[in-house]
Amino acid sequence: MSVFKIAPATAAGCTTVLKPSENTPLTALKLAELAMEAGFPPGVLNVVPGYGKRAGDALIRHELVDKITFTGSTAVGKYIQANCHEKRLKRVTLELGGKSPFIVCNDADLDSSAFMTNFFVMLNSGQVCFSPSRTFV
Repeated sequence: MSVFKIAPATAAGCTTVLKPSENTPLTALKLAELAMEAGFPPGVLNVVPGYGKRAGDALIRHELVDKITFTGSTAVGKYIQANCHEKRLKRVTLELGGKSPFIVCNDADLDSSAFMTNFFVMLNSGQVCFSPSRTFV
């Protein structure tokens, strides 16, 4: 998920400070290591592990941070929205609440829709059991 935010910023010539979830910091640190190995200049991708209240607050309130993007709970998103403009106006993108919205139309095959919903929700979690008898159209 981090790459969806890092790639456009990097392509636009911006640096990125990534504060991963305190529960899963190792993947972000590995991503930064791989970026360095791939030739990213120092300082282009920065990872700041830590607890949200402390590390996150420092980022949302820092005057040199131009944009905040956050994916997670609605409660934390509301907090960020309320506090990130303290020193100067910042652009904010929030992806909050819910998990994997899925629209099923009236004429859909419900069995296929249920299977595909489960498949795509779990696609990157390592939990997908693919059945060769299922085909996707």
